[in-house]
Amino acid sequence: MNILVLSAYAAQSHVHWHLSLQAMFKHWRWHVMSLPPRHFSWRVRGNALFWSIAERTALEQPYDLVIATSMVDLATLRGLVPALTKIPTIVYFHENQFEYPQDQQKHSLLEAQITSVYSALAADRILFNSSYNRDSFLAGCSALLSKLPDRVPPGVALMLQERSAVLPVPFDRLKYESVTPLWPGASDSYHRKTLRLLWTGRFEHDKGGEGLLRILYRLEDQLVDYELAMTGQQFRRSPAVFDEISSLFSHRIVHFGYIDGIADYRALLQAADVVLSTAIHEFQGLGILEAVAHNCYPIVPDRLVYPEIYPSQYRYASCPDNPEQEAESAVALILEIAPKQLLNAVPYVDVSAFGMRQMASRYEQIFRELAVVRDS
Repeated sequence: MNILVLSAYAAQSHVHWHLSLQAMFKHWRWHVMSLPPRHFSWRVRGNALFWSIAERTALEQPYDLVIATSMVDLATLRGLVPALTKIPTIVYFHENQFEYPQDQQKHSLLEAQITSVYSALAADRILFNSSYNRDSFLAGCSALLSKLPDRVPPGVALMLQERSAVLPVPFDRLKYESVTPLWPGASDSYHRKTLRLLWTGRFEHDKGGEGLLRILYRLEDQLVDYELAMTGQQFRRSPAVFDEISSLFSHRIVHFGYIDGIADYRALLQAADVVLSTAIHEFQGLGILEAVAHNCYPIVPDRLVYPEIYPSQYRYASCPDNPEQEAESAVALILEIAPKQLLNAVPYVDVSAFGMRQMASRYEQIFRELAVVRDS
């Protein structure tokens, strides 16, 4: 099979996804076009203009399938390059623009929202990495269309739902086997009673830095013996709260910032005890999943995608209107799980269903069904 992948905003998780596709189906031919993850508003609207001219020859090749991320302006691209209308097309949603915290955005999401709706309408199949992503997109689509003044056709969200399926981003479990644990704070004087706490979110507002700060304050009040590794991706304009955490809790932090080496990162995951999420925006949470695959215990809020992946015993109360209460619930769960994990008295969460070997057949079935339907 000859497949074209279009990734208009190639963030880290998007790159991981298309590399995973290539790893799962090495015998297929892959052509990947991607654009760097910056200038968000321009990327969303400008990708069709750029590709239709700069990459026209490549776009007009006889592909069996086109897979585009939801950042691709697929409707415009198909209009500018008519050859693409003859090829079955999938749009893959890593996220949707309806669920970002609106009050924290530096730019309006309205144009990105309506563009994603048009792209979904232009696709033959729509895939989402979680049910939460799918459901929130369809609800957001309905809400947006209900605000328009007139001439809005009925049943748009239902039409999109009928083309939709949930297909998570996979990870390679084989690479997690036989990893030697290595915790940055470990030394000869290291006491195993110390809790090794991992936080993997990007250093951005939607990953809940303020929530993390409140939890750390309460861990100090409870006299918890812990060490903290923060391995999220950093940016030039990360929220100030992360600098505050770095300064106030330097005596706890054993690592602060992104880890470039995959082997070093996996060794740290293997050594951690629990992985904590404070996210206020998460559609799959690949970083948490990878940590749990390394036998970390998840401590996650009872919201977003987490209820469909992790049992209730690993979820703390979600209290957006009472952040202090939410922090107290998170700390209570940490204090409950921490002593049990030292004794191996709490079961690990099985996330093997997200492994490449388990996911490959589901991906292949959808890819082949779509190509066969259009080829017949």
